[in-house]
Amino acid sequence: MSVPQLAASLVGIFRSVVGRRTIHQSAALFKVEDRKAMLASMPDKDEGTVGERSVDIDTLINKRDRFFPDANTPTALFNGVPFNEIPICNIRVSPNNTIITICDPKGTPQFIRSCGIEGFKNTRKGTNIAAQATAISISSKAIERGYKTVRVTVRGLGPGRMSAIKGLEMAGMNIVSITDATRVSWNPPRPRKQRKL
Repeated sequence: MSVPQLAASLVGIFRSVVGRRTIHQSAALFKVEDRKAMLASMPDKDEGTVGERSVDIDTLINKRDRFFPDANTPTALFNGVPFNEIPICNIRVSPNNTIITICDPKGTPQFIRSCGIEGFKNTRKGTNIAAQATAISISSKAIERGYKTVRVTVRGLGPGRMSAIKGLEMAGMNIVSITDATRVSWNPPRPRKQRKL
């Protein structure tokens, strides 16, 4: 069989198949009005963040004279306690887990909780809900022992960064300062090759 004969037979087969079955059957049934109604009923893109508080940093800086730390910050009083004597809450965030430690002012750990200790397993340990639940449980234990005011140090990148701080706040902790202590490598090693999915 030659190439032109093969092409002619394929065209004939294609015509017979298309003649039996309509390819665009569902598009004829779908009306424009139905599509408009469906798009109108869909939620907005930012609907999940409607209740979130947003802070305008410029107005906040203008309101407070001492927004950033200075030489007097270690002796400044917060709820009657000097800043350098306030307990520290260390939040270590990774893509797979969130570990929260509450230390005394000298740096000795008093409470340690992680998402795995809370009962989250496998990939759920790395979620923001797990970090928030862990923060709520550790802060409730700390409040029972008398730790009411803390300064927070966050280290690492992951989904639990903000939700862990929010969990501390929800449980009733008074957060004085938030420090981002994420390490930055100025001469990093060569990155890994791209993952093939």
